[in-house]
Amino acid sequence: MNRKRKKTVKKRMILWLSMIALLSITVYFISEISKPVQESLPNTQEPEQEDYEPKQDEKNRNIQSEFENNVNERTVVANPEAKAVLVNPQNMLPDRYVPDDLVYPNVRFTFEEKIEKRMMRAEAAEALEKLFAAADQDGLPLAGVSAYRSNERQKQLFDDYVQKDGLEKAQTYSAYLGTSEHETGLAIDVAGADGSCAVSDCFDNKPEAKWLADNAHRFGFIIRYPKGKEEITGYKYEPWHLRYVGSDIAEEIQEREITLEEYYDAVPVSN
Repeated sequence: MNRKRKKTVKKRMILWLSMIALLSITVYFISEISKPVQESLPNTQEPEQEDYEPKQDEKNRNIQSEFENNVNERTVVANPEAKAVLVNPQNMLPDRYVPDDLVYPNVRFTFEEKIEKRMMRAEAAEALEKLFAAADQDGLPLAGVSAYRSNERQKQLFDDYVQKDGLEKAQTYSAYLGTSEHETGLAIDVAGADGSCAVSDCFDNKPEAKWLADNAHRFGFIIRYPKGKEEITGYKYEPWHLRYVGSDIAEEIQEREITLEEYYDAVPVSN
């Protein structure tokens, strides 16, 4: 009888210990499961307004919208064929304008292909040949980098620059389609014959840049985007960008140290 009672007590102790152990394990798992649930609860506190900054994509969209609205307010030039036509962010060429006298100037370029960016209008091409010949004689041979651009090509370039740097920066050195001087066939970017610093800020330190600044006007060209005139032209300083306007106007612009906008007494440009 005592033996049976001892076995019964022993079984009850084992049962109670098992229940206690099971209860402990259950409590542990419940506590662990509740932690990530609590931590994953969203923060419903509103951010302070003064710390809010719009995302870059939203900022670019706002600028793009404003830019397109400004495009609709631009003036279409009435005389796109004029050699001194003013083309800038406020004055655009007619839709799909193409000069009818494009030729290939007989000068060296930084590339061999005979493609559209090698072309210029006939009068400008002839003047460019004389300018290059004079530079050769002075021991500073030049090379063309980019001259004429079609409407389609200008749009492609501008869109690429916007994708790369954003609209706000891109429009300081590139033009929206219809507002680029390259589309007139009267402009060309040049470099030294070796092509170094082509269309780059470092070209300003080259002797070729100084030669152009001192001599381009003798052949009817101007440095279209001079230093210190960014607020007027709408573009950064480009010592490599030549624009043909004819000898008389080029001489006056050089003598007065002004831009084409100032020559026409045009409203200062703001991109």
